[in-house]
Amino acid sequence: MHHRYIDFPRIFIAGLRGGAGKTILSIGIIAAWRRLGKSIAPFKKGPDYIDAGWLALSAGRPCYNLDTFLVHPQDVLRSFLSHAHPHDIAVIEGNRGLYDGIDTEGTTSSAEVAKLLNAPVVISLDCTKTTRTMAAVVAGCLGFDPDLGIKGVILNRIAGSRHEQNLRRNIEHYCGVPVVGAVPKLDAENFPERHMGLVPTPEHGWAVDSVAAAAEIARRYLDMDRLEQIAMAAASDRVPVAYLVSGRDTDAFAENSKPVIGVLRDSAFQFYYPDNIDALRRAGAQVNFISAFDAGSFPQVDGLYIGGGFPETHAERLAGNAGFMAGLKARARGGMPIYAECGGLMYLGEALVVDGRRHPMSGVLPIVFGLSDRPQGLGYTVVRVESENPYFAVGTEIRGHEFRYSRVLEWRGDDRDLVFGMRRGKGFIRGRDGIRYKNVLATYTHIHALGMPAWAEAMVAAAAASKRHRVLPDIR
Repeated sequence: MHHRYIDFPRIFIAGLRGGAGKTILSIGIIAAWRRLGKSIAPFKKGPDYIDAGWLALSAGRPCYNLDTFLVHPQDVLRSFLSHAHPHDIAVIEGNRGLYDGIDTEGTTSSAEVAKLLNAPVVISLDCTKTTRTMAAVVAGCLGFDPDLGIKGVILNRIAGSRHEQNLRRNIEHYCGVPVVGAVPKLDAENFPERHMGLVPTPEHGWAVDSVAAAAEIARRYLDMDRLEQIAMAAASDRVPVAYLVSGRDTDAFAENSKPVIGVLRDSAFQFYYPDNIDALRRAGAQVNFISAFDAGSFPQVDGLYIGGGFPETHAERLAGNAGFMAGLKARARGGMPIYAECGGLMYLGEALVVDGRRHPMSGVLPIVFGLSDRPQGLGYTVVRVESENPYFAVGTEIRGHEFRYSRVLEWRGDDRDLVFGMRRGKGFIRGRDGIRYKNVLATYTHIHALGMPAWAEAMVAAAAASKRHRVLPDIR
């Protein structure tokens, strides 16, 4: 057990529900401070890729996810301490409502993460069509958990100065909490929404302009000096914490003999936790980012990791790169280790049907996917590994999450090749997930490497065997 002080400035931006405006406010706060030359360490609470991508863009550095369902709280704390430094201001964006969790104790809530980090909380309040009642709401939040440090509120979506003053007077009088900003109703031009969040930043070229617009919103409507005072006051607390050290770098491979793991990263496949990429490197891999849009043959790698994304919005372009997909299929047949999540699973199928049009995919797995207007799998998952595969020991329980609009139109495989039994969540089909083919494992469940450290070690070991033998023996 190691000890360290949390002695750097930090602030937690929360909301009372999803869609309350906390993401745009967090982006704006980060970008406005960065304009002033401040170094910002961005974090996102919960299983999220899209918001984290925007926070990363606004900060100019990776955004790390903090999730106490996927990852043990001690490892969440370790990740936080590893990626924020004394010269930084750490900005953590919450998810959903402040106290929302999966149980009555709220063990996975934003509030619990804020307490774990001893971070002061500022709540974004959607004030649409309400005045004095909002003071009662804030008072309820203060009383619900007195151990949580709620240090300010931001009035969001106000109708005008009269509305603002009414809210401000009531909240400050009845709650004793300062109002640190008042933001009018904004249009959605700069921040269009798709599915359950903002559009992924790689999908449009004007993301930088959107971040600049958010910075201007923060500058005009928020008390940035007061927010900084709240963050700096947290730094002066110098809270000692004990945490476990894990995930040390390996020296198993010389620099010129490291196995190369390709990571498919482009506008179609962009959902990766930075911790997952870091874990592959710590386990000894050289990580090469490649694109499914690259012309020519499939690159020389020893293993492949395909994350999630929105392949449906790029289906025609993906289908048009037949040479790349043929190379991928040949590598899979030859035994190259491949791990795929959600969008990556879809890419490994035979076809993706979008708006009635069938687009051929790589054809590694005998599946045809379609799309629905509603989520087909949403939320945390718990799976049990029930049969042999290259990456997880039988009997292992995996905590993950799923978020998809895709659905299975055709499955012509053998259900005995589905290695996961669902304990929580929907999965692939008939309460199962995790399709295995040779040394391919593809699943709808996303994992976080800090919560499942054996995954990176197994992935790198399989890639190293592939490198040594060039064709990994079929373990079936």
